[in-house]
Amino acid sequence: MAKIKPQALLLQSKKKKGPSGISVPTIILYGLIVAVMVFFLFATYRHWSRRSMIQTQDDLSSTEGESTFIEHKRSDVNGPTYASITTSKGLITVELYKDGSPDIVEEFVDFCQKGHFKGMRFNRVIKHFVIHGSKVDKPEGTEDWTSRGKHYSRLDTSLKHEAFMLGTSKTNHEGGGFDLFITTAPIPDLNDKINVFGRVIKGEDIVQEIEEVDTDDHYRPKTPVQINEVTLKYST
Repeated sequence: MAKIKPQALLLQSKKKKGPSGISVPTIILYGLIVAVMVFFLFATYRHWSRRSMIQTQDDLSSTEGESTFIEHKRSDVNGPTYASITTSKGLITVELYKDGSPDIVEEFVDFCQKGHFKGMRFNRVIKHFVIHGSKVDKPEGTEDWTSRGKHYSRLDTSLKHEAFMLGTSKTNHEGGGFDLFITTAPIPDLNDKINVFGRVIKGEDIVQEIEEVDTDDHYRPKTPVQINEVTLKYST
């Protein structure tokens, strides 16, 4: 058997050994792959997290919206509790008697929503009696009220109604629409003439200011005083 020379053995042992290490380009390639995978996983996680958060907020907003809608519908069902009457002299706030005069209040609300009271003038102002707003000018109707009013001071002091009550005529509202009376003094037997459906709770001084305007022989203000707007308010 032939002997192998030492140099040949050395060459064979070098051939059998594997690579001494991983090259730099390979390390860079693997690093890039890992970085891309990590970035992809992070982006996916972030996407689904934001989507879940948005969905939760939408659910909460929807619930709050439904709650607000329900509360608004409740208010609509119950009807307004107050009305703000903006006049050329100032603001008068009235409380509506929804329980005592539901039909009249409902009619009043309907006329408010139609804008009936915008521009309505107080065409009769009788001191220590009433101020009367209407779109129909009928002097004979108020003359009867005045003749009755002259005797009220001699009647029983246990009056049925107080000052600053809000009412409307018992006559048919067709044609002239819905008129308004605000008393400026206690008037007995008020229900003989008008339906009371509220009372002034703020702005009594404005009512008194209107009461003090100069009038002609038919109790018509010499300087026009009118209602600019009526705003309905719901109790909270």
